[in-house]
Amino acid sequence: MTEKIKEKLNNLRLEADHAIERAEAAEAKNKKLEQLLLEKEQEITSLQHKLNVVEADMEKADGELDKMKRQNMEQIGSQTTSEGLQRKVQLLEEELDAAEKNAKDTVEKLRQVDVKAEHFERQVQRLEQERDAWEKKYEEAEGKYQKSKQELQDLVVQMEGL
Repeated sequence: MTEKIKEKLNNLRLEADHAIERAEAAEAKNKKLEQLLLEKEQEITSLQHKLNVVEADMEKADGELDKMKRQNMEQIGSQTTSEGLQRKVQLLEEELDAAEKNAKDTVEKLRQVDVKAEHFERQVQRLEQERDAWEKKYEEAEGKYQKSKQELQDLVVQMEGL
């Protein structure tokens, strides 16, 4: 009987050794899996942080995109305004050219009017001189006439007195 007990005891020891080996292996495997789980959790935390950073960058990029869109719209508006101003400048230049031509024509006409005015002024001066000469002749003739009239009256009075 002792032999059976010994054999059973040996079997139990072997089973216990196997169980211990399996338990040690399971503990080692559990430790590895816990380490792997910890690494995966750290990786998840790191990825969540990266995701938060990427989301923040994406929001920032969206804000910049909106800003760029507004600037682009303003630039398009500025281009439209610029094109309108260029057309306006072109029209104003054309108006300026027309005004300069008109001013040149007006200056030429004024020069001609000045020449005619000078001519008429000379004619007026000449006519005034002629008038003055005629008035002087008239006054002289009037003086002679009055003198002759007086002499005639004096003669008539003398003749009546004779």
